[in-house]
Amino acid sequence: MPRKQKYPHLLGSKWTARQKTEGWRHFQVTNRKQEGQWVFAELVASCDPTVRLWVNAKQLKNRSLWQPGWQPLNAIAPKPEVDEFWLN
Repeated sequence: MPRKQKYPHLLGSKWTARQKTEGWRHFQVTNRKQEGQWVFAELVASCDPTVRLWVNAKQLKNRSLWQPGWQPLNAIAPKPEVDEFWLN
């Protein structure tokens, strides 16, 4: 019986970085590799296919670093803090 594959839906998935990564925020997984117990995803910037990076697939679960799908930039931008002076 073959082993269950970790992260079976990784290939082709789209991700938005919470902070710019190599100058870009929107990436797509084009490759995966497993080294022992670790699974790595190759991310390619959607607007510049020459920008490629490998990340541990577990990092994609960290919502402070990555969000699934291609999110609009205004949805991931930090909310401005409200000055309490103006609230009173």
